[in-house]
Amino acid sequence: MKCTKCGNPQVIIKKEQSGQALCKDCFIESIEKKAIKTVKKEKLLDKGDKVLVALSGGKDSVTVLEILNSFRKMHIIDICAVTVDEGIGGYRQDGVDIAINHAKRLGIEHRVVSLKEEYGITLDEIMQRENHRGSCTYCGVFRRALINKAAREMGATKIATGHNLDDEVQGIMMNYLEGNIDNLTKLGPKTESKAEEFTVKIKPLREIPEYEIGLYVVAKGLDVHFDSCPYSMQSFRAEVSDLINKLNEKHPTIKYSTLRGYDKIKKALGNSLDKQYSSSRCRICGQPSANELCRACSFIEELKGD
Repeated sequence: MKCTKCGNPQVIIKKEQSGQALCKDCFIESIEKKAIKTVKKEKLLDKGDKVLVALSGGKDSVTVLEILNSFRKMHIIDICAVTVDEGIGGYRQDGVDIAINHAKRLGIEHRVVSLKEEYGITLDEIMQRENHRGSCTYCGVFRRALINKAAREMGATKIATGHNLDDEVQGIMMNYLEGNIDNLTKLGPKTESKAEEFTVKIKPLREIPEYEIGLYVVAKGLDVHFDSCPYSMQSFRAEVSDLINKLNEKHPTIKYSTLRGYDKIKKALGNSLDKQYSSSRCRICGQPSANELCRACSFIEELKGD
C-alpha cells in the first residue's frame, strides 16, 4: 500500500470512509487542512480575536492549541488558555502538568482554575455523596462556568474547545434520545448567547474523528494526557458512544452522515423553538440566568443541603 497523495510506502492510516491511504506527513497535513477548512467555512475566527483554549492536556485540546497557533503565527489572532482542575485524584494532575508545559512551550498566557478554590468542593468529594446526579452533570456545568469566567477575566473574544466528530455525534444522539430539543439546537460549530457575559464558543475539530486526532498527536510527537476520566464509563455518553461505534463498524460513514443531517435541520429546529428567555440574574453570582439561581449555584446549594 502506498500513500494516495505522495506515493510514500510508509502508510500510517487507511480511512475506511474514503478509502484514502496516507503517510505520516500527508496525514498531519490533512488534519490541519481539515480543521482550518472548518474554521474558514464556519467563520469561527475574526482578525484580532483573542481565543481562549480550554486546555485539559488531552489529545483534543492540545490539537486545537497546535492548530490555532498557526493562526497566531500569522498574527491573525492571539491565544490564551485555561485548565480546569476538577479535583480527580490520580488523574487530573498529569493533564494539568502537560497543559502548563504546552503553554510555556508556546509562550502563551495560561491559568489553572479549580472546583475546590471556586466552589469549595472537588468532583471526588461530590461523587462520594449518596444522591449525586452523576459526574458529567456536575463537571459539565462547573467547567463551563469556570471557563467562561476565565474568558471574561482574560479578555478573550472566543473560547475554543476540543470537541471532535465523535463528541458532536454523541451530543446529537444524547439530546435527541433524552428529548432535550432545546439543548439539541445549541450544538454546532459556533455557540453564541444573547447575554454579553457568555463568550462565543467555537469547535474547530468537529469534523475530525477522535481516532484521527489521537493518531495526529502521536504522529507529531505531541505530549498529551491519554488516560480517560475514571468517571466517564459510568455516563450515558459512554453508552451512546458504544452504540454509535458498533454501528460505525458496519457503516463507516455514519458519524459524518449524522453530523451532516443535523446541520441541515438545525436552523429549522431553532426557528420552531425560538423562545424569549428571561434576562434575570442569579441572586448569588450575578450571572445571567433564567431562574433565581444559575445551574452552578443551584448545584452548590443542593450539595450544601446534603
